[in-house]
Amino acid sequence: MRIKLKLQYDGGNYCGWQLQRGQDSLQGRLEAALERLYGREIRVHAAGRTDAGVHALGQVAAFSAPARFGTDELMRALNVLTPADIVVVAASAVNDNFDPRRDARSRVYEYRILNRTLPSPFHQRYCWHVAQPLDRAAMSAAAERFVGEHDFAAFRSLGSPTRSTVRRIDESWWRMTGDFLTYRVEGSSFMRHMVRTMVAVMVEVGRGRLSQAIITQLLAGADRARAPAPAPARGLFLVEVRYREQSGSARA
Repeated sequence: MRIKLKLQYDGGNYCGWQLQRGQDSLQGRLEAALERLYGREIRVHAAGRTDAGVHALGQVAAFSAPARFGTDELMRALNVLTPADIVVVAASAVNDNFDPRRDARSRVYEYRILNRTLPSPFHQRYCWHVAQPLDRAAMSAAAERFVGEHDFAAFRSLGSPTRSTVRRIDESWWRMTGDFLTYRVEGSSFMRHMVRTMVAVMVEVGRGRLSQAIITQLLAGADRARAPAPAPARGLFLVEVRYREQSGSARA
């Protein structure tokens, strides 16, 4: 039986999604809970390998196991056996060949910034505090330059193994609510540190240190050395993974 899970988690206490020897991972926590339920090792695959400190509102994962539990019973059991910062919000039976990564049509990420002089003790785990004033109009214009199919080699982590650095971006825009800025991006897939580097470049544009033209130059030149270090992981959320049966998006 093939089971699809939708997960939410606070990634601040983990080394990331993927199993790493001697470290606490989200995949490891979920697989440990499944092993207790089924009495055997169960391998779980996710739609995206979020990095250390990155959060999720809509991670999708899947595994194969004997048909021992109903999906509602399974969801309740997993939420008992996993820590409070990991929550299974949905479980469903799917086709045996369902692959959460390869079958995904697109991923939606959001990055959150608190743009004011003083930080907030209530939001420090979930946003990047930028004290300097930011030109929000310039950042919005910069975001539009990412839309389309481009070579994002300049925006990935150095040494990242990948066959191609070309990615398609369907949406790229900022929402401003009071002192909070939220960047929303939807694309076919993302390389390690790609969204966080995109955000870092746009913040430098907002600070007036870089012009919007730098984005076009980075996409054309593929020179990672010209881009700033990635924005902090704590502001990044995997919001949704979209599959072929889903369409449209709302600027909520």
